[in-house]
Amino acid sequence: MLTLRNSTAAAFAAALFLLFASALHAAQRTPQALHGKVIGVADGDTVKVLDDTNTTHTIRLLGIDAPEKAQAFGTRAKHSLSELAYGQTVTVKWRKRDRYGRIVGTLHNRRGDDLNLRQVQRGMAWHYADYQREQLPADRETYAEAEVEARQRRIGLWTDPHAEAPWQYRKKKRERS
Repeated sequence: MLTLRNSTAAAFAAALFLLFASALHAAQRTPQALHGKVIGVADGDTVKVLDDTNTTHTIRLLGIDAPEKAQAFGTRAKHSLSELAYGQTVTVKWRKRDRYGRIVGTLHNRRGDDLNLRQVQRGMAWHYADYQREQLPADRETYAEAEVEARQRRIGLWTDPHAEAPWQYRKKKRERS
C-alpha cells in the first residue's frame, strides 16, 4: 500500500514537473517586448534599459559579439553603441535570458532600426554565428551578409587584418587563468 502511494506521488510529481517545464519552455520561446530608455552602455553589445516602472534591465544584444573592453576596438565598439542608443527610447524584442540573467534581445530605436545589425554594419561587432540558431532565419542571413560587407570595406575593426574574435580572446584569457 505504501509503495503504491509513493509511486503515485512520484508519478504526480513527474507530471507536474513536465507540465511546468513545458510551460517554462513555451514562455521562453514566446517573443516579448520591453520598452524603455537606454541609460547605460556597458560595452559594444550590452546596454542598460530603464522601463516605465523604473526597473533597470541589462540587455545583451542578440546575434552579435563586440570586442571586449581590453581588446583593440573595444572602446570604439562601446562608443559606437553609445552613439546609436544612449538616451534613446528603444524596444527590445527578446525570448530568453542568458546564464547571467541578462535579457538577450534585439534593440530597436523609434524608427524601428535594428541597432544590433547597425553594430555589425559599422564594423564594430561580429555576427555571433555560434548563437545564430537563436535568431530568426532572415536575421541570420542579414547579419552574416553585413559582416562580410564590413570586412570587404575594411571598416571598423576590419581595418585590422588580424582582428581577434571576442570569443577567442575570452577563451585565451580563461586558459591563462
